Amino acid sequence: MKNVDYFKGKKIVVLGLAKSGLAAGTLLHKLGAQVVVNDLKPLAENIQALELQQLGVEVICGGHPLEILDGKIDLVVKNPGIPYSNPLIQKAIEKDIPVVTELEIASIISEAEMIGITGSNGKTTTTTLIYEMLKESKRVPLIAGNIGTVACEVAEKATEENILVTEVSSFQLMGTEHFHPKIAVFLNLFDAHLDYHGTRKEYGLAKAKIFRNLTTDDYCVINEDDAEVMMLAKEVIGQKVTFSVKKQVENGAYVKDGYVYYLDEKIISIENIVLPGAHNLENIVAAICAAKLAGATTKRIVEVLSTFAGVKHRTQFVTAINDRKFYNDSKATNMLATKVAVSAFDQPVILLAGGLDRGNEFDELIPTLEKVKGVVLYGETAPKLEKAAQKAGLTFIEIVNNVTEAVNKAYEHSDRGDVILLSPACASWDQFKTFEERGENFIEAISKLE
Repeated sequence: MKNVDYFKGKKIVVLGLAKSGLAAGTLLHKLGAQVVVNDLKPLAENIQALELQQLGVEVICGGHPLEILDGKIDLVVKNPGIPYSNPLIQKAIEKDIPVVTELEIASIISEAEMIGITGSNGKTTTTTLIYEMLKESKRVPLIAGNIGTVACEVAEKATEENILVTEVSSFQLMGTEHFHPKIAVFLNLFDAHLDYHGTRKEYGLAKAKIFRNLTTDDYCVINEDDAEVMMLAKEVIGQKVTFSVKKQVENGAYVKDGYVYYLDEKIISIENIVLPGAHNLENIVAAICAAKLAGATTKRIVEVLSTFAGVKHRTQFVTAINDRKFYNDSKATNMLATKVAVSAFDQPVILLAGGLDRGNEFDELIPTLEKVKGVVLYGETAPKLEKAAQKAGLTFIEIVNNVTEAVNKAYEHSDRGDVILLSPACASWDQFKTFEERGENFIEAISKLE
């Protein structure tokens, strides 16, 4: 770790627990900060808060009393999912107290350089590809961030011999001032999380904070097929490396005549790439750019692309039962992700969808629903999705209570050769804590069918 005394003696409020709050609270306490942890869940049923309390951390649970910010507070570290409209956050802003996410802590203490990957879709796949491509490079890659292990927890153990491959969300990036990746990857921009950011413009600006601290020695990897991404990167100081699946680019990776290239080097035939779906070509060319810049060999890149079939919860093949194939795309928390997932299949698809109601309608999904065999819907958004499915002319529309019932109903109505696809088009928080939990529930329901 570097800057080990940066937080020493500072009074810091950690707002919200879950994985990020627990990691941040534990690390800041270890670094000598005076930490106060505040979480909505009552202490008696809050395992993470009890764990911190045993370490000697002050814990306030069961609500968000504004009095926590009375006196001198140096910093608020908030859970990324807590909106800025939260009264405690509003009071902190009024008092000019910096409000950050744990990604900021990671950027301050990490000895290792970082690759940061953001975008509306494809972050997890691209992050995993880069990590795998770098496994035989001079610096040992560590994977971190929104993909699993909390960034500050990984950064604590990282050295100069490592490189942190870090998936970062707009929620995390909003709470950064010093975050400085050596390579910043911005994949794409579509409507998502507008209930949190308010407008598409603000959402894009939050994503673009990944470029904020780049220098002329750093790189930004950007999508030449996405005009908004290119515009947001227009004033970036870092060296620009682009990728495209539609045209040849001068400085980056692209697809041409059935092959993937990096600069003038032919990397691999598209026919030899295992990862399914045309949409994944964007993720692949982006990953090649970042991996090459970080020292990956062509040999290793080809090995990964010839064997890597996808990440868990992202169009993940689960199993086949009586010639019905089951795919888990629980990470599809918006309509675009579901569109992409459905388009990856030529076989008849029975779609399982539904989840948290963020206030939007699903008319944008109608052209995609027109292509599926039927839908099984659950969760808060089931009635809205039903309307969209009716407009799409579907005759097989079922509403059930949960994912387990959805699996059973889909299988009951399926035929040999069908794909049964969980791709919810919604966040999971109405019935599950995370999209991972939703995906595991789907897999468990399938196992009971077997």
